[in-house]
Amino acid sequence: MKPLFLIIAYLVAVTLPLILSRSIGGPPRPFHQELASGLGILAFSMVLMEFVLSGRFKSISNGVGMDVTMRFHQVMARTALSFALLHPFLYQGTPPGGQRPWDPTRQLTITTDFSNLSTGIAAYLLLPSLVLLAIGRTQLDYKYETWRRIHGVGALLIALLLLHHTVYAGRYGSQPVMTGLWVAMTGVAVGSLLYVYLLVPFLDKARPWRVATVVQLTPKQWELSVKPDGHSGLDYRAGQFVWLNVGQGSFSMKENPFSICSAPGAGSKISFMIKELGDFTRTIGQIKAGTVAYLDGPYGNLSIDGRTEPGVALIAGGVGLASLLGILRQMRLAGDPRKVKLIYGNRVVDQIAYREELGAEGVFYVLSEPPETWHGETGFIDAALMDRVFSAEELSEWVFVMCGPGIMMDIVEDHLIERGTPSHRILSERFDYD
Repeated sequence: MKPLFLIIAYLVAVTLPLILSRSIGGPPRPFHQELASGLGILAFSMVLMEFVLSGRFKSISNGVGMDVTMRFHQVMARTALSFALLHPFLYQGTPPGGQRPWDPTRQLTITTDFSNLSTGIAAYLLLPSLVLLAIGRTQLDYKYETWRRIHGVGALLIALLLLHHTVYAGRYGSQPVMTGLWVAMTGVAVGSLLYVYLLVPFLDKARPWRVATVVQLTPKQWELSVKPDGHSGLDYRAGQFVWLNVGQGSFSMKENPFSICSAPGAGSKISFMIKELGDFTRTIGQIKAGTVAYLDGPYGNLSIDGRTEPGVALIAGGVGLASLLGILRQMRLAGDPRKVKLIYGNRVVDQIAYREELGAEGVFYVLSEPPETWHGETGFIDAALMDRVFSAEELSEWVFVMCGPGIMMDIVEDHLIERGTPSHRILSERFDYD
């Protein structure tokens, strides 16, 4: 029921300004003008709700999953952008307005005071820029931390510009009830930023961690382990992830999401499987034991805790093994009697991590560029491989947990659905979105 509750809560929050505006009423206007106001109201409320859909609130991301939260965040951002872009063009044939306050007949639609319109124009230009920068951030040559700052500051500026425009240039926003509602909703949005970037780091400062070990697994993959420094550690479930900050102050934005590959039952030390990809990850090998670290989490619901399926299928591509390794380790540590099969795909043999620990029983290694001496699976993790590894009964009854490249998960998910696997038995986690 939690996902349903969150969906209802979102719909109520987004449509409440529109409903209240309608109840305020006023002399009827042409349909296209009312539609223009309605789209503008919805766009603003959706922009404000984007702050809450940032993925940093455990009650949301842990309830429905990071995949759903971030995808919904993207879809709603693009929907809000569409509404906002249409909004001004529907005010055709609008009679010119006058200085504030509005005339008592409520016939006017917009003001001629440019200062009140300018904030809307500025937001109109900034919003598509922010969305386009988010969509193309992987193609742009700047650091992840830089993008986060631009995204956060840009979103805050847009929210404040829209608040001014709505209250001073909107037909309904000038009403005291609506003004109060918009101020309150903007306050919640700004408060969410303060929570994520000020309150959480302040609390994390009192719970530092120290790097315990840094071990090279493959030529470009490492295992970094941290231990609590003066506190009991982290209460998490196998398969979850945290935002990890190493060697920086607790308020630093140089943090990245990493899946936990250790088992909760193995003790307070937490381990991460990290591949060299970005600015921070390329320096993993240079981190010394004893370096201070901070953890924000846990997040995500990629967990099999409490599930009753007779078997567990783990499907990993590359470094996507990390979260699934945590699940496998916990199952082995707890003596879980359920059957387990792991499919683990890589490009070349040198990329296979934890091979000795994983073993051979129930583990299917896949290489897309195998050496001549390779005797395992070849090619990619696809429908044909799934049918070779799993029986029809297993496909319909087991729970399937996967993490890896998006194209791999799309192929596997589509095939599972086609073969009759219920959607509630397909769990996945992505860190990259278009």
